[in-house]
Amino acid sequence: MNKYEQIVAEIKAASNIIITSHKSPDGDSVGSSLGLLYFIEKLGKNATICHPDPAPGFLDWLDTSAFLTMTDESEAITEAFSKADLVFCLDYNGTNRVGHDMQVLLEGLKCKRIMIDHHLDPEDFPDILVSETTVSSTAELIVELIEQSGNSALLDKKIGTPLYLGILTDTGSFRFPSTSPRTHEILAKLLASGVAHHLIHEMLSDNNTESRLRLQGYAMCEKLEVMEENKVAIISLSKEELAKYNFQKGDTDSLANQALTIKGMKAAIVFTERDGIMKISFRSKGQENPVNIMAAENFNGGGHMNASGGMSELSVSETLDKIKRLVPKYFPAG
Repeated sequence: MNKYEQIVAEIKAASNIIITSHKSPDGDSVGSSLGLLYFIEKLGKNATICHPDPAPGFLDWLDTSAFLTMTDESEAITEAFSKADLVFCLDYNGTNRVGHDMQVLLEGLKCKRIMIDHHLDPEDFPDILVSETTVSSTAELIVELIEQSGNSALLDKKIGTPLYLGILTDTGSFRFPSTSPRTHEILAKLLASGVAHHLIHEMLSDNNTESRLRLQGYAMCEKLEVMEENKVAIISLSKEELAKYNFQKGDTDSLANQALTIKGMKAAIVFTERDGIMKISFRSKGQENPVNIMAAENFNGGGHMNASGGMSELSVSETLDKIKRLVPKYFPAG
C-alpha cells in the first residue's frame, strides 16, 4: 500500500474530517482544499474546511460556503477540532503557518494528521507526510492522491476546477520552473475531466475592481523603485496608501510578478503595511536568483526558491532601507 492508498484508507475509516491550510490563503491553498473536499465527498464521506482567515476577493467565484474561518467562526472551528478523527494539513510545512489560535488547536489534537505540501523543510508533526518540494503546487499533489490511490475514475469537473486553479496560480500561469512535464500531464487529465480552463483564466483575469486597478496603477507609477545595478524592483505601500484605494485582501498579490516583468529584472520585492507589520512578497527568476534565503535569513520567512514570503516589524521606511541594504548581498551587481 503506497502513501496515497493509505490516505484514502484513513479517509474511509474516519467520521469527522477537517481540512486546514495556511494564513493569507491563495489560489493553491483554497483550490487544493476544495478539490480534496469534493474528492472526500465522492468517497462517501464528509469534511469541514477550517482556514485561519477568509479567501481573497478575487476567488469569490468559487463556492467557499463550506469554509469555516477563525475570523468569523472560531467557536465552530473549536468544536470541529474537538470531534475530529482525521485532519489534513494542506500547503504548509509547519504549524505556525496557520496562526496562533489554530496552531494551538492543531498541536493539541490526538487524532492522525496528514500533511500534503510542496514547501521546503517540513516539520515532523504529521503522522503521514507527503512532501514533494519539486512539485508545482499542493493542488498537483491532490491530483496525484486521486490518481495513485486508484480512484482516477472519480476525477470530474467539480473536483478538477479548483485543482486547476491551484496549479495555475502557483505556477504563475505555468511560467515558473516548477512546471514540469508531469504538471502538463495532470493538466491534460483535468481538461479531459471537463474543466473549462478558459473560464478559470477569465474569472481570475477579468475580476478586477476599479479600486484594485487604481491601487496597482498608483503602486507602479508612484512607488516602484528599481535598483538598476542589482536588477531588483521594490514596491512599498503604507497602510494609509492602502486605505486610500479601499484595499481588499488579494489586491496587491500580483504586484511582485508584474514588477518582475521589467526587462532584465532578477527579482521583485513588494511589502505592504497590514495588521501592524510589513508583509513582504519576494519573487525572482531562475535558479541563480533564489529569494527564499534572503527571506529566511532576514525577514522570518521562507518558501520556494523563486517565490517566498516574510515579515518585518520595522516601519515602512526602515523596512525599505533594510531591504535596500541587503539587496547587494543577495543580488550582486553585474
